[in-house]
This record gives sequence, structure tokens and C-alpha cells, in this order.
Amino acid sequence: MSWTDDRVELLKKMWGEGQSASQIAKELGGVTRNAVIGKVHRLGLSNRAGSAGAAKAETKPKPAPKAKPDPKPQLKTEPAIKPAPVDASPKPNLPARKQIIPAGQPLPPQPSANEISPEALAKVNAVEKKAKKLTLMELTERTCKWPVGDPATEDFWFCGLPVQQGKPYCEAHVGVAFQPMSARRDRRR
Repeated sequence: MSWTDDRVELLKKMWGEGQSASQIAKELGGVTRNAVIGKVHRLGLSNRAGSAGAAKAETKPKPAPKAKPDPKPQLKTEPAIKPAPVDASPKPNLPARKQIIPAGQPLPPQPSANEISPEALAKVNAVEKKAKKLTLMELTERTCKWPVGDPATEDFWFCGLPVQQGKPYCEAHVGVAFQPMSARRDRRR
């Protein structure tokens, strides 16, 4: 369906008569209600509710005394605005949240030495000596993403060794990150 000049004129005429978009679509055929609404919008045809309201608006400015009482209620709404600073009071709590995790604070809990098997711990120590020490921007899907150090310092880096198939870490770090629950429970005792 294309919008020929005849169809557009019929659309304008029917729209001006106050017919609904569904009625116009049915009359035109081969077009949906939404297509009619879109075309009306693109043509910039007046909103019928707005045009009727515009005619009424021309008569309403005459009762200006009604408009004068409106500023008084606005003055009454100003006290309603005053609670906004009360709402602003929680904003000081927001910086407090930021202070909870500032840069330079300890990393989130890492597995403690008694949760890691001695073999895995030995592997991690050996691996970290030969790690590639990559930055975040140097990581790829094939490099170990195990973080080492404090992210707030310049000594922070990622392992960078080749990853184990289907895991985000190298073999040594997989041994630390993915441990069976029973093995961890046994070491805690």
C-alpha cells in the first residue's frame, strides 16, 4: 500500500470529520490503524482533542480571576517543595556508601590458606612467579583473569597464562577457584 495523493486527501477529510483511525483504515483498506496514526502524525494534522481544547482555551482566558487564585495554591505548594530538602538529607548517606569501598581497601574475601589445599597453594605461588602480569586491557578470552594485588595500586595485575578449557583461569587458579565443597569442609576442621 502506498500513500497516493487521493488516499492522503481522503485521510485528511475523514480525520477532519472526526472519524477514528480504525474507521479511516477500514475505509482506505490495505492499511492498519497504526499506519493511519503515523501518517496523521507525519502530516502534522491537528490533534482533534487538542483542537477542540484550543477553541475552548480561547474562551477560558477571559475568566482571568480564576487564574489569580492559582498562584496562591502555588504558594501553598512551595511548602510542599520544602520537604524536598528533607529528601535531600539521605544524600549525605550516599557518600557514606562510597566510603565503604574506597580504592585502596582490601580486596573482597579471598579463600584463606586453610581453605586451599597445600598442593594448589604451591601451584599458585609457582604460577604467579611466571605469570605474564597483564593489565585489564590486555586480557583476552585465552588469558587467565585471576587478579593479583590491590586494584588501587600500580602493582595490580592479572595472571595472563593460558586458560583451562571452558574456564576463565589457568590450571593453577582453577584449582583455587573451583574446589569441591567437601574438600573445603574437610580442610576447615
